[in-house]
Amino acid sequence: MTPSLARGRGRGGVALQIALALVITVYLWLFLQAQSQIEVCVLLVVAAVAVFAASRFGLTGRIETATRTSPRAGPWCALVGTLALIAAFYDVHYVLLLICTVLLFSTACLGLTVQFGYVGIANFAGAAFFGIGSYTIAVLAARTGIPHLLLIVLSGVVSAAIGSILILPVLRTRGHYAALVTIAFGILFQTFVEVNNLLGGPQGLHLPGITLFGYSFGDGLELFDQDVSFYVPYALLSLVIFGAAYVVIKRLERSWIGLSMDVVRTDETAAATFGIHIARWKVIAFMLGNFLAGVAGSVYGMMTGFVSPDNFTFSDSLLLVSIAVLGGLGNPLGLVPAAFIVLVLPQKLQFIQEYRFLFYAVVVIAILLFRPDGLLPRRTRQFFNNEVSR
Repeated sequence: MTPSLARGRGRGGVALQIALALVITVYLWLFLQAQSQIEVCVLLVVAAVAVFAASRFGLTGRIETATRTSPRAGPWCALVGTLALIAAFYDVHYVLLLICTVLLFSTACLGLTVQFGYVGIANFAGAAFFGIGSYTIAVLAARTGIPHLLLIVLSGVVSAAIGSILILPVLRTRGHYAALVTIAFGILFQTFVEVNNLLGGPQGLHLPGITLFGYSFGDGLELFDQDVSFYVPYALLSLVIFGAAYVVIKRLERSWIGLSMDVVRTDETAAATFGIHIARWKVIAFMLGNFLAGVAGSVYGMMTGFVSPDNFTFSDSLLLVSIAVLGGLGNPLGLVPAAFIVLVLPQKLQFIQEYRFLFYAVVVIAILLFRPDGLLPRRTRQFFNNEVSR
């Protein structure tokens, strides 16, 4: 391929991704502000028709090619689109809360991506480590004067440290037995916080709002004579945390560390034969994943102002797992659309009451039937260019 042709394809791929990001941002703006059941239903039908048409006329293949030729354009477009949505709903508390929840749950699922998608550890206690971060910052914020930014990091460290203890029995088991260990830990964590009066028992604990560099997020702010929701700073902080975690995870994937993790996941016997330390990479992946879950949980707890055992049940762990699988196991970019479907769609379908969960389940099953590898499957690792320059 000539350099001029390669540059042309690259510019075309960037333009296509920018156009796609613009369309998705406008659609999300319409969907998030939709109030009536007719509007929601029409928008869902439009999305289904658009996906079918894109697949029927080959647009899906063109988009996948564009992301391969210009892999950095997609994340930047997603960042700009998210900022645009935050700006559009600057005074709508409920929508901003949904955006924060999607970003923080996506951050926790980045940890599951490292564990599930990279090294192959089944962790069904994601909500427990999310809750460890929330409870850690609740206790430390109430009893110490440590700056909240440092408390957020410490919450992730505590989650990682507890995860380093749990990994010991996980390393001694395989397959579904290892999954059962994490399930047992999740149930144990919920029971522990329910019976522990120091942690509020079943009533839970109240948390203060985040204060960074002398500014309290709960005070709100005024910009250009317009009242701005106090959720805007939380949304920006959630976006920064997710963005930083995404960059770290993508760099890890491209490094020799990610390559070693892929070998461990693919074939442990072959990995051991070539001298790869299996236990070391499993411990690193498990601790890193739990660190991200703890950080996300700490911010989520201070944003909501309250934590209780009911917020970190086994069903919440399954919710995190479903986001990681639905987005495309091992592909961090698919987590945000998957989290939007899992978290926001049931909220917008409240007009059909309990049947919304049935509809949501049907949507998820349909996606996995037609996209068994998730919304954005992880591509096979490439070591050489597919085309040789002439």
